[in-house]
Amino acid sequence: MEKDSFDELIDRLQKKIDDDEARIYSKRVIQEYRNPINFRPIEKPDSIGEIKGSCGDTMRIMLSIQESVIKDAAFWTDGCGASIACGNKLTSMIKGKKLDYAKNISNVDLVESLDGLPKENEHCAVLATDTLRKALKKYYKR
Repeated sequence: MEKDSFDELIDRLQKKIDDDEARIYSKRVIQEYRNPINFRPIEKPDSIGEIKGSCGDTMRIMLSIQESVIKDAAFWTDGCGASIACGNKLTSMIKGKKLDYAKNISNVDLVESLDGLPKENEHCAVLATDTLRKALKKYYKR
């Protein structure tokens, strides 16, 4: 296969992937999982929550907290694009917020902030919010 033909094939495949994603996910979901600014470790976090979901995906949320305010939040997941989008959006939503605000974010709130998720991916929002609650619970127990 010539280089030009190979490049054309790659371009066609990428366009198909992009078109398929646009039919399945909202623009917000695609933006969040393609640019996960909070997908990173936090050095010496004040709390970490980690859960392996029923789908097999694992989510870890790390928090840095000062005076009941989440100064930094980051996540890690071995999951799909929807899990990445949920982790990234959720950690963005809680940065700079009080702990009481963070503990009251529901999976429904997270799905709405992403402009929706396909039914088969809604468990990713549950995984993210449950993981956040676990991190908060660990923080309160210390």
